[in-house]
Amino acid sequence: MQQQNGDRICGGCACGAVRYETTADWEFSFKCHCRKCQRATGTGHAPAFAVPESKTELRGPIRYYAHLADSGAATKTGFCPECGSPIVSSTERFPERLYLLAGSLDDPSAFEPQFTVFESEAQPWESVEPSSANKT
Repeated sequence: MQQQNGDRICGGCACGAVRYETTADWEFSFKCHCRKCQRATGTGHAPAFAVPESKTELRGPIRYYAHLADSGAATKTGFCPECGSPIVSSTERFPERLYLLAGSLDDPSAFEPQFTVFESEAQPWESVEPSSANKT
């Protein structure tokens, strides 16, 4: 993804209480079909991209919900406590990385998933493009 707003990727929640920006390009982008992501987004998958935590600033109140991912790793999902928008997730497996949800981008049309994960968990009504770089 190219940087937005000149040298930053920016986004936030529906009500504007939570905002983020990162000065890093995303490391990779994906669509996750695991049950955790389905429940967190209320849909069939979570479109997300990875950025270094050290180069990302989150502002505003974020409430976290901790749980186990389908992989067995401890994860947490962050959402706005005012409007409920899911914004970010992280995992103990890669503590230096944040996963920002594409729908929270100021310009979500810039998102292009590079691969999908947990395709076997996809709901029958969900369209899945098989990935040659599946990183389940």
